[in-house]
Amino acid sequence: MAVLLKGEPVAAALRKKIRAEVSALARPPRLAILMAGESAASRRYVERKCDAAAEVGIGTELCALPAGAGRREILQLLNHWNEDDSIDGVLVQAPLPDRSLEDEVFGAVDPAKDVDGFHPHNVGLLALGQKDGLIPCTPKGILYLLEAYGIPIAGRRIVIIGRSRIVGLPLALLLQSRGLDGTVTLCHSRTAHLREIAREADLLISAVGSPNLVRAGWIREGATVVDVGQNFFSDPSSVGGRRLLGDVDFSVVAPHCGAITPVPGGVGPMTVASLLENVLLARQRGAAKSLQPSADA
Repeated sequence: MAVLLKGEPVAAALRKKIRAEVSALARPPRLAILMAGESAASRRYVERKCDAAAEVGIGTELCALPAGAGRREILQLLNHWNEDDSIDGVLVQAPLPDRSLEDEVFGAVDPAKDVDGFHPHNVGLLALGQKDGLIPCTPKGILYLLEAYGIPIAGRRIVIIGRSRIVGLPLALLLQSRGLDGTVTLCHSRTAHLREIAREADLLISAVGSPNLVRAGWIREGATVVDVGQNFFSDPSSVGGRRLLGDVDFSVVAPHCGAITPVPGGVGPMTVASLLENVLLARQRGAAKSLQPSADA
């Protein structure tokens, strides 16, 4: 029977640690969130993040802009938050209504406040194996989950399906960095012989957003499988009228695994907890920087 890699117990322990560290600060951290448009899914995600932040003592400021908000309005708001010393973290809820703006918008956030870890500066630090940046939340959460359940990384063959800058690319950089030392193959929709490559993995991670893509024939016996997929379908019989499926066909894959994440309840809680930790880290670094003597002193 496969070990079920449940995220909530690990996330709860991390939230408890964050809450204790927040309570020791002279001022609690504050997170500013930009949401544009009327996406019901984005609103639910933002509400979850705000509720989780309140639980650990992190304050939030939400600005919900209309779908037609232009580049100038968005950038002015981000610049205001960048310059506001009471704001420690800035989060842009993706996707934006105009996705052509995303590169510029993510790049406009102060890297020190970029709690999503999407700014090119933070991605570059991650690529160089340096620990000074803020690491994207889902890759960070996956690493915590694997560590908590004692899943080895060093020397293991790791296959990641999906090369997005949110999950796949930064996760590949993280898992192969010095000290973790995984051997990573990063695949995508145009990868030839994807099934055969997946079967070589000791650790298979799917983050492509394709429901039930990974089936029993894709899995090496005893492998660990991490499902990052978030695929929603209308289902009147489910709570809220929607049903969530991962990228992995759980019922047929699980009997062949050594360990596997459920969807929901696997990676999701770890992503939110890792976001909270990034906000705390940004606050702590900002506080430490403010205590350093200036060059003119």
